[in-house]
Amino acid sequence: MKASVPMSSVRYLLKAVEDQGLDRQAVLASLEITQDEIEQNDPFPAYRYGMLYQKIMWLMQDESFGMLSGGKVPNGTFRMMCLCIIHARSLTHALYRCSDFYEICRGPTVKPVLIKKGRFAMVTFAPLDSSLENIDSLVVRESKEQLRTTLSMWHHFICWLIGRRLNLKAAYFTSERPDDVEYYKTLFQSEVKFNQHANALVFPASYLDMPIVQTEDSLRGFLKTAPYQLLVMVENDNSLKSQVMAMLGKDFSREMPSAEEVASALNMSVSTLRRRLNDEKTSYQHIKDDCRKEAAITYMNAPQLSINDIAALMGFDEPSAFFRSFKKWTGMTPGAYRKSEEYLKFGKAMKRL
Repeated sequence: MKASVPMSSVRYLLKAVEDQGLDRQAVLASLEITQDEIEQNDPFPAYRYGMLYQKIMWLMQDESFGMLSGGKVPNGTFRMMCLCIIHARSLTHALYRCSDFYEICRGPTVKPVLIKKGRFAMVTFAPLDSSLENIDSLVVRESKEQLRTTLSMWHHFICWLIGRRLNLKAAYFTSERPDDVEYYKTLFQSEVKFNQHANALVFPASYLDMPIVQTEDSLRGFLKTAPYQLLVMVENDNSLKSQVMAMLGKDFSREMPSAEEVASALNMSVSTLRRRLNDEKTSYQHIKDDCRKEAAITYMNAPQLSINDIAALMGFDEPSAFFRSFKKWTGMTPGAYRKSEEYLKFGKAMKRL
């Protein structure tokens, strides 16, 4: 089943376009989204929602668009924040560093804050230099869609950092109970409470000791398609395989880490890594092959990249070797894939971003 978002989320983005005095119809036309689609209540494909979000974010020159921030955040800020925390030794230290980063970042007036209390931890938001009353008034102004997007993106970002799903105890919202409450429950896969004193993610404190499995190399691949990964559902997969796949990412132009390096990052011996992967009926080599297939399809969906470019990005010395591998993975040659109906629609929209 392909990831999707409710149409109310799309309409919220388009309302923001109009509020900023931008040309709504021009934005829709640039991505081949029709007014008929907007008037339907059918779920909207997440990858198209991601392109719409990216387009509007670029037009507004505000990386915090659609989220709780209290001010415009210059493009490139998210990348620098990621670089600031990517070498943190645990989720605890990453979240503390992130909060410190926003203290000196130009634009926002609120920052994420980690609170630990007994067996549980909470990620919520606090003002930088302003009073608590100021953040209360800020939250009152924000729509329920903006609060939902903020918590969802932070949830998914934390999942990416640790390479597995962060299973929440609850998600708290200051807003009133919405009509589409079932979507909230599906999105966060936890208890969801409204009319709360804060907007927050609540989860077992044991997650705070987990290592950050991402690197600057995997971050590069992550940023190439951001914010798509932060907008869609994170699979409820806590397997070791999913953690290793998250570490490898999609950039195969660099040398892949050895099994020993992966085991070290996950705080286990290489023999334990191999044994546990074998228990999951896979191996490090099989995981690398799966990652290569996913990376190849991701790059093939980027029309600005030629097939020779993709072969190089995938680490193939000869394009012909990439052709053979791609056909083995998908049953189609690269040329046939780019003539397929799904790619043609996706590619046209990407060219307009």
